[in-house]
Amino acid sequence: MSRNMSPGWTSASRRTASVIGAMLLLGSLPALAQTPPAPAPAAPASLDKVSFGTNWVAQAEHGGFFQAVADGTYKSYGLDVTIVPGGPNVNNRILLIAGKIDFFMSANNLQSLDAVANKVPVVAVAAVFQKEPQVFLTHPEAKVTKLDELKPLTLFVSKEGMPTYFQWLKSEYGFSEAKVKPYTFNPQPFLADKKSAMQGYVTSEPFAVEKKAGFKPNVLLLADYGFNSYSTLIETRLDMTDKKADLVQRFVDASIIGWYNYIYGDNSRANAMIKTMNPEMSDELLAYSVARMKDYGIVDSGDTARDGIGAMSDERMASFFDKMARAGVVKRDIDYRKAYTLRFINKGVGVNLRPKN
Repeated sequence: MSRNMSPGWTSASRRTASVIGAMLLLGSLPALAQTPPAPAPAAPASLDKVSFGTNWVAQAEHGGFFQAVADGTYKSYGLDVTIVPGGPNVNNRILLIAGKIDFFMSANNLQSLDAVANKVPVVAVAAVFQKEPQVFLTHPEAKVTKLDELKPLTLFVSKEGMPTYFQWLKSEYGFSEAKVKPYTFNPQPFLADKKSAMQGYVTSEPFAVEKKAGFKPNVLLLADYGFNSYSTLIETRLDMTDKKADLVQRFVDASIIGWYNYIYGDNSRANAMIKTMNPEMSDELLAYSVARMKDYGIVDSGDTARDGIGAMSDERMASFFDKMARAGVVKRDIDYRKAYTLRFINKGVGVNLRPKN
């Protein structure tokens, strides 16, 4: 399990790095209220220093945060933001809890629920991804068009996936562990078996398969079948929301603006920052990841049409908690409402930046 993860699975970033790293070894890849919000106030002479830790190395899945640094959005909100990348030997969530950084990019709601269960004093204040990017890939020859059609196939699932989303597949759709083989972030077993399906992230593994095998896999996004976790959440300590609410609000608002500009605007400076921090990242993968985030509504869909990027709702949080409790992933007696707050979101920030067509 990733060092930066609780019972949730590894981040999109880890998936990208792991799968493409495996292929490199195979020698296959080159080394707001509904009315538009008022403009941000002019930045004060003295900026508040803020540190934000991601859960893996820099990638497009973190792009909006880099955008807000690169284009001066954070500065315009009175913030001097340092992005602290995660990695195999970096546990930024522990640094958040210890007060060494101010905000953390958590993977999904399961991580937030685990914090409640273990009385960890952190809370999710925004959900950048409206859809968890978890997918299954299949060969075109399998002619799979819906989730139920995966059942006869061999399923490559990671050790992190088994106690999390796969338990939901068992509970909601009747999947069987008898069909599962371990997924080790090496795509070769999937490529060799046309009657198999491999887990992945919509922003990375399909790209890697195309590069390695020369075909476009079929892609089934679990979010489109009811796995309604939020993903890529902004998390902070409870004491920050109590004592520095204005700073939290400014960081959330500026991050939202950053994400609109990254998805829909000129993201070249943000991508340059990403490549500086992660020299293995390619322009091609960055462009692919952004395109898939747009195509699948990962960042901007559903409630964001009215409430803006970062939106969450009590109804959806209750629905996801109920599904995870039924699947035995979380205990029914925890107070899931302590995992998040709507105080800083659903204000329509940035909706005027969405393209009209």
